[in-house]
Amino acid sequence: QVQLVESGGGLVQPGGSLRLSCAASENTFLNYAMGWFRQAPGKEREFVAAIGSDFTTRYAESVKGRFTISRDNAKNLGSLQMDGLKPVDTAVYYCAVRAWFISESDSAYAIWGQGTQVTVSS
Repeated sequence: QVQLVESGGGLVQPGGSLRLSCAASENTFLNYAMGWFRQAPGKEREFVAAIGSDFTTRYAESVKGRFTISRDNAKNLGSLQMDGLKPVDTAVYYCAVRAWFISESDSAYAIWGQGTQVTVSS
């Protein structure tokens, strides 16, 4: 089964940028849709963005226009470019995959990475 490893989190000032990466362990990555979710302390995990195996994308309203999801199937790599970061974006970010088509529901994703912390603070 494919395994996922996130990287790229860290501390950034408001208005700054970070790029998260999600490395998949198998070439079957191209058959998966990838989603990014986040969970802030004391809150439920929420949908951030997703990209399908057909490169269809979907974003949460709260990040639309600031975040960009992409994938490079040749490298088995997914990415989330985050610009214009705000303190409310502070959370642990997770990537996850499911077969073929995107979903905004975290219960639809069976395979998850370990998460990476993003902190937006001055």
